[in-house]
Amino acid sequence: MRVQPRGYQGENHETIGSDILAALATIHSPNEVLGKAWLDRLAGVTADGWYPIALLLDLLEYLDQRTGVASVLKMGRQLFKDSHQARVGKSISCAGDIVYGIDGLYHHANRGGRIGGWQVVKFRPGVAVLDKTTPHHCALEEGILHEALHTVGADAMIVQSQCMRRGADSCVFELHSAVRDSRWMGSHPQLG
Repeated sequence: MRVQPRGYQGENHETIGSDILAALATIHSPNEVLGKAWLDRLAGVTADGWYPIALLLDLLEYLDQRTGVASVLKMGRQLFKDSHQARVGKSISCAGDIVYGIDGLYHHANRGGRIGGWQVVKFRPGVAVLDKTTPHHCALEEGILHEALHTVGADAMIVQSQCMRRGADSCVFELHSAVRDSRWMGSHPQLG
């Protein structure tokens, strides 16, 4: 089920190999789950190489159909650890850093023209709303957010009030947390 978000054109859209390889790190029995055809497709992928986004999107759809949305969510958590945590770990200290930095994370691991991104709609103590126009499976993105928030001690419940997979032109993520101190706000101003 490949859907395109509002404004997405995907001109020469490529993703970093570590995002693709996160699947192998989350699957307990890759031979059984992925099978020979997928393992052959992934055999040449390197963590620092760049690959057409279709490879990752097709893999996400396959995993969703084969093992369910929970495995895609788990892959998102692993993807944050593999592709982003070491690079940004020292520079993020609160949920605000993640909320306002998620677009930068996306564009660090994805390149091309008109590839979508993230926009902050609302940010206040314990609450954030983000609009996502990337083509990635929303469960993958939710997993990335969960892991990033966990890293700074600002765990949150994440709900999608709009979803491309349900016919919307973007995905809207609402983050709700009992954390309302500096672990959430940092030095970021309130928006909405």
